[in-house]
Order: sequence, then structure tokens, then C-alpha cells
Amino acid sequence: MKIFFTHKFRKRSPLEIVGIIIFGATAITGLAILFGFVIMWLWNWLMPLIFGLPLLNYWQAVGLFILLKILIGGCGTGGSSKSSKNSKNECKDDSKTDFSKWKHYDKFWKEEGDAFFKQFVDKQNSQNEDNSTQSESH
Repeated sequence: MKIFFTHKFRKRSPLEIVGIIIFGATAITGLAILFGFVIMWLWNWLMPLIFGLPLLNYWQAVGLFILLKILIGGCGTGGSSKSSKNSKNECKDDSKTDFSKWKHYDKFWKEEGDAFFKQFVDKQNSQNEDNSTQSESH
């Protein structure tokens, strides 16, 4: 994660970074307030009419949202049973976001890909012929 932030903020001034952080915090706060009002509005519109449940105020709606996030599991922990130290070491060796090896892909395919593909097709054809010969003998 450190490399990600180093890369993303490499050419930014400290003032821009502080602005981004303040904007992010404001956006998160605004979304939290909006979620509270949306949940309160939906609950008060549907639940009393359908199930006969009481109306909610804003703070009850926010509490309900937090409770559901905890119970349903929207906290983003990933649910890994391994410790974070072990998983960090494994990710360094074979990362899904490591695209450095793909820079050689086009060159490999142009130089050796056709030959390997022809070998693969020949192998598949010979396996299909062997399978058809075995099925005829049975």
C-alpha cells in the first residue's frame, strides 16, 4: 500500500495532498449523512405500511445502517485466516497487480508463440486420435 501512495502522490505538492485528504473526509461524511437520510426515508415509507413497524428518526436509521454493516459484513476485512504479515510476504512474490512480466509477452508471442501453439494443436489432435482409436476397440 505504501508503494501505491508513493506512486499516486509522487508529483503532488503537500498542499494538494492536504486538499485531497480534506475533500475525501468531506465526501465520506456527506455520504454517511446521505445514507442515514435515505435509510430513514425508505424505512418510514415502507416498513410501517407493510409490516406495521414504528417510524425511525435520523439517528436510529444511522444506527440501523451501522448494525447491518456489522452483521452482514461490509467492513472490508477480506475474511482471511492468515495474519497480515504472512499475506504481505506472499503478495510480494506473486502479485496480481504485478504487470512487469507482461512487458515481454508480445515479443515472446512473435518469436516463439506460433511454434508452441502448433505443438499444442498437434498434441491435442494426437490425443483425440488416441481417444477415438480406444473407443473403436472397445
